[in-house]
Amino acid sequence: MDVSEIIIPGDTPGTAWRLPVLRFAGSDPKAPKVYIQAALHAGELPGTVLLHFLCERLRQAENDGRIAGDITIVPQANPIGAAQSHFGELQGRFDLGSRTNFNRDFPLMSIADRATLIEDLDDYPATDRLKRQLLHMALRADLVLDLHCDDESLQYAYIDEAFWPEAADLAAALDMQAVLLSDGESSAFEEAVGFAWKYEIPGERRSRLPGRLSVTVELRGKRDVDPVLAKKDADGLWRFLVTRGIVSGETAATAFSGPAVPLDNVEILRAPEGGAVLFHRNIGERVAEGDLLATIVTRPGQPGGGIDLHAPQAGLILTRTSDRLVRRRGDLMKIACDNRSKASRKAGTLEN
Repeated sequence: MDVSEIIIPGDTPGTAWRLPVLRFAGSDPKAPKVYIQAALHAGELPGTVLLHFLCERLRQAENDGRIAGDITIVPQANPIGAAQSHFGELQGRFDLGSRTNFNRDFPLMSIADRATLIEDLDDYPATDRLKRQLLHMALRADLVLDLHCDDESLQYAYIDEAFWPEAADLAAALDMQAVLLSDGESSAFEEAVGFAWKYEIPGERRSRLPGRLSVTVELRGKRDVDPVLAKKDADGLWRFLVTRGIVSGETAATAFSGPAVPLDNVEILRAPEGGAVLFHRNIGERVAEGDLLATIVTRPGQPGGGIDLHAPQAGLILTRTSDRLVRRRGDLMKIACDNRSKASRKAGTLEN
């Protein structure tokens, strides 16, 4: 395993960020190349600990000569966000300087222009330098996995329709309970990778990308940083690498049995007013249209001081907020449904 660091100069005198990169060299130039990163949202750590245990297996495989395809791993992809603590709370999702989500505003370009990502880096602030370096590394690979987590959540993934159903092997290996099929219309990291491949010939869009994969994996919730879960997920990712011929080994075939629904079929339950939230249903439960999901206590102790929220249609509860004091229009739940939501949605990701 080769360990190197990318140094990202800070925007003020005397500061710099160090980005560790782990590389395993493959023995077969025809085998797929894979790039895996975690903690782009710096407080989302299930992927970081997964990669810690996965690298143990990869080092052994390297010693045994069983790595066929090049593997690049960035276990802590956002040292800038990891250093942002505000009054004791980590603020690793949004850059405090630009107010931009660390998983947005990645350059959208053809892979033909990959080299330009790291040209004239001195012209960019640190956050943009980080994003350009990450995207430059990812676009060297054939398979790109961006490991995140939600708040309180099942295991699921955002996968561009251009990679489905071929990517069902990843969903099966990681025992995902749902897949959300995205439209590839945002500047999030995994969609920027897909964009570069789709427009390999500038101006000409490809709708299918065989042999490629760019995916955001949601490894349950923020508090699911657990040695048993991390080792289980590392085993799952190992199975995927074996299935795709990146490492050699034996693994039992599994099938994905969860729902795979377009983003337009996701209902987001939002708070109509601020207050204390009482949940009546949990993640992983299937609900019917009209089921009571939550009560917002808006005026405690007063007549009519609570608002009941019901399921707009039947579906599977994917996520739930861990907050119990919620703001007006705050997201409470995501529900994966068989039918299209009546709520309007902009193209791209579900959240900012």
